[in-house]
Amino acid sequence: MEFTSAMQRSIYIRPLGIFGAAPGAHDAQDDGSGQMWGGLPLAGGRLAFSALEVLERSARGTQRRTIGLGDVFERDWGRNTLAAADLLEAVRSPRPRLAGLPLDRPRIMGIVNVTPDSFSDGGRHDEAAAAIAHGLKLADEGAEILDIGGESTRPGSDAVALDDELRRVIPVIEGLRAKTDKLISIDTRKAEVMRRAAAAGADILNDVSALTHDPKALDVAAESGLPVMLMHAQGDPKTMNDDPQYSDVVLDVFDYLEGRIRECVAAGIPKSRLIADPGIGFGKHLHHNVAVLNALSLYHGLGVPLLLGASRKKLIGQICNVEAPQDRVPGSIAAALFGIAQGVQIVRVHDVAETRQAIAVWEAAQAGSEARLA
Repeated sequence: MEFTSAMQRSIYIRPLGIFGAAPGAHDAQDDGSGQMWGGLPLAGGRLAFSALEVLERSARGTQRRTIGLGDVFERDWGRNTLAAADLLEAVRSPRPRLAGLPLDRPRIMGIVNVTPDSFSDGGRHDEAAAAIAHGLKLADEGAEILDIGGESTRPGSDAVALDDELRRVIPVIEGLRAKTDKLISIDTRKAEVMRRAAAAGADILNDVSALTHDPKALDVAAESGLPVMLMHAQGDPKTMNDDPQYSDVVLDVFDYLEGRIRECVAAGIPKSRLIADPGIGFGKHLHHNVAVLNALSLYHGLGVPLLLGASRKKLIGQICNVEAPQDRVPGSIAAALFGIAQGVQIVRVHDVAETRQAIAVWEAAQAGSEARLA
C-alpha cells in the first residue's frame, strides 16, 4: 500500500452526470418539488454536473453512494461537513489562467521529446534543429503548449546525466522561444534543468515526480515563479511498473496529489500556479490505469487544473492489442476526449492535428447541447 491511513482523507466527491451547459444555466435551482434541476459548474468551465458519487474511506474499506444535488445541500454531513463543503467548492471554482492561457476550453500540450529512447518517438527529434522544427509544426497544428523533454521516463528507462539533459533541451527552448509565442513547458525532474530552462524562456515546469526527485526542486520551482505540473508516480521509472501496490488506486492518487499540493504551498508556490496529473502509466498496471481514467472527475476536488497524458501509452496497446505506439492514435484520441468530457483542462499528446480535429467536433456537439439549454 502506498499511503498510511494518517495521510488519507475520509471523504471524497466525484461529479457525475456531466453535461454541456449554456452560460448562466449552471446554477442548480429548486423547481418547487424539492428536487434540483440544471446543474453546478464543473471547475467554472463550460461543463456542469447534476449528481455526485460520495466516497467515504475507513479502515473497513471504501463505501460509495450516488446522490442528487438536492441531497448535497440538504443532508447532514456530520463530522465531514467542512471537508465536504471544501471539496464541493474546489470542484465548482473557476481555474486560474495558466501562464496567461485561459482554461475555459480544452487545451492541447504537444510532446517534443529530445531523446534517443522515448517509448514512442525516441530518436526522431533528438537533434536541436529537428526538435525545434517539430515543435513549430505542433504549434501550427494547434498545440498551445509545447512540452520539451530531454530524459525518457518510460517504464524501465535509465536516468540521464544532468549535462546531457541540459545539452538536449536548452537549445530547443531557446530556439522555440525565438520563433513562437506558444507556451513552453520543460519536462524534467532536475532542479538545475528547471532553473536553466526558466532562464532560457520556459513558461511552465512539468515534473513527473511532483518535485520529489531532486531535493532542490521545490525551492527552485518556488523561486522561478512559474506554474508547476505535479504528476503522480509510484516509484522510480526504472522499476515503477514492476509491482505497484495500492489500497484504492483512485483515492491513493488523490491523496498523493493533495499532499504534494500542500507541500508546494508550504514551500511558497501558490495553489493558483499548480496543475495536477494523475500519471497514467506511471507505477500503474492496466486495471489501475483504467480505474483512474474512469474516475478522472474526482480529481477536480484538488481545486487545480487537471492534465491528462495517455497519448500512445501501453494501456491502449493492452486494451486494443496494438503493439506499436505509433499505431495507437485512435485510442489516444478516445482517451483524450473521454478526459475532456470529464472536465480535464489540458491533454498532453503526440498527435496534435488529429486531437485538435476531434476536439473541434466535440466542441461543436457541446455547443449544440448548450444552445438547447439556453
